[in-house]
Amino acid sequence: MLNNLPFLAVIILIALGIYATLFKRNLIKIVMGIHIIGSGVNLFLIELGYREGCIAPIFTNAPKLEMVLPTPQALTLTSIVINIAVVALMLSLVILIYQHYGSIDSKERRLKG
Repeated sequence: MLNNLPFLAVIILIALGIYATLFKRNLIKIVMGIHIIGSGVNLFLIELGYREGCIAPIFTNAPKLEMVLPTPQALTLTSIVINIAVVALMLSLVILIYQHYGSIDSKERRLKG
């Protein structure tokens, strides 16, 4: 059971993020839900590259030991940067929506004109 705990955490994070994205009306909470989904994906990528009893994939004088996979770690770093950029863009759009409509409730916005 403890072996599957990180995958259970991934499922909980992604489900919580999808719930917040689909069922919340506040735009900030929607952005937080998308960020939580990204965190779940990052945890999933790191867990895919984990190997029991292996060492980090860095240059070392250690004897021939198995190393963890470096590709998921590189993908996770890329995913973190993309996730931060997406969240920053969405938050700037929320600020513009608030300035234009005076509310961040997704149901209260009306067209002006």
